[in-house]
Amino acid sequence: MTGKEYKKILIATDGSENADRAILSGIDIAKKLGAKVYAVCVVPTHPSSSMPIGSRMMRWEVPFNVMMEEAKKAVEHIADVYSSSGIEVKTVILEGHPAEEIIKFAEASNIDLILMGSLGKTGLTRLLLGSVAEEVLRQSTVDVLVSR
Repeated sequence: MTGKEYKKILIATDGSENADRAILSGIDIAKKLGAKVYAVCVVPTHPSSSMPIGSRMMRWEVPFNVMMEEAKKAVEHIADVYSSSGIEVKTVILEGHPAEEIIKFAEASNIDLILMGSLGKTGLTRLLLGSVAEEVLRQSTVDVLVSR
């Protein structure tokens, strides 16, 4: 019996502490397998990103811009952590429903393994999105490793 080769690993992050644990687990895996790492963060977008208030539209541009900056910091953090290990990292920021975008990117990029934390951000984000890790685990055709 031979093991599956993981040459392309997607590490999903939302900048949370749990995502950081997955990052650390991923270093050992990527190093041992000589894999290329894709640091991926998805900025959620919803139809409710602009809401009518009276006769005016209230735009959520400032929060979206803040989320984009946080996403950049999250993927750059992975690149920084991995750079000292000599692991090649490509940073990717996507927009949309996190689980769907992670799965689509993984399939389109021929990713061999998705690595992510079991819990990410909490509060309103989790209420609106549900459990991203659980959804990826259930729907992905790519192998998924969830780090506690």
